[in-house]
Amino acid sequence: MSFVADPNIAAVIVTHNRRDMVAESLRIVAQQRTAPRWIIVVDNGNDPAVRELVTEICGERGIWLGSATNLGGAGGFAYGFLHALALGADAVWCADDDGRPADDTVLGTLLECAYQHQLDEVSPVVVDKQQPELLAFPLRRGTTWRRTRAELIDPQQQESNLLPGIASLFNGALLSATALERIGVPDYRLFIRGDEVEYHRRLVRSGLRFGTCLTCAYLHPNGSEEFKPILGGRMHTQYPDNATKRFFTYRNRGYLMNQPGMRRLIPQEYARFAWFFLIQQKDPAGFWRWFTLHQQGRKEQFRRP
Repeated sequence: MSFVADPNIAAVIVTHNRRDMVAESLRIVAQQRTAPRWIIVVDNGNDPAVRELVTEICGERGIWLGSATNLGGAGGFAYGFLHALALGADAVWCADDDGRPADDTVLGTLLECAYQHQLDEVSPVVVDKQQPELLAFPLRRGTTWRRTRAELIDPQQQESNLLPGIASLFNGALLSATALERIGVPDYRLFIRGDEVEYHRRLVRSGLRFGTCLTCAYLHPNGSEEFKPILGGRMHTQYPDNATKRFFTYRNRGYLMNQPGMRRLIPQEYARFAWFFLIQQKDPAGFWRWFTLHQQGRKEQFRRP
């Protein structure tokens, strides 16, 4: 385990033109019983009103990092993580602007879980803001999809408070500074979409101990709508609701599939998206756009739309 006793924790929140949403997140982060020493807000909108909000809610603990360049989620967390380490943080706690910890005990519970299980990273369960008994993002274990919080609990280990080897990294995750030394900071080139998956890949390959604490939660808008069932629901594929999200999702998936530890999934990737676009949607042009973006990612051509 790489969490030190009584660590100096920096909360890092990335936002972009969502003042009201980030205010909700900031308030509950600032109210944690286990208090972060610093609350860093990376503001990709570079909005003076957000700076005032940080000062109002967080006082001397608040640090506003305005960026005249939109760094995206990946670049924003990279900037925030490095700033936290430069301040001397022993750990960083991630949050975004459209989600928030479920209550004021989340950070303390995560830290206790990390100590109990000798972890280097620990995440809360990410649940639907409107229906907290549901997961905000469906979780696949083998061929089975878990969609409710209750389904994460192993009937054979009902007393366990940990789901090992599973983590949602930018929605309430707590990482030690030593873990950051091993896995680095998020990849700015990815901008949005796939950055969390790529970061999780690094965590898996690092050999560090990590998992999800089942006794605390992070509230987030439901993101399951863009996962479309194919083959009668036996498999799913991803189709975000707008062209910009699809651009970054498909290009970045191409990059991800070409990385060590992911290449074995390439045949499945092509089969799933070919079935979705050509058989289910009957959209050859959509398949060609997917294929072109996927190839750009595999060749590491990180142009923006």
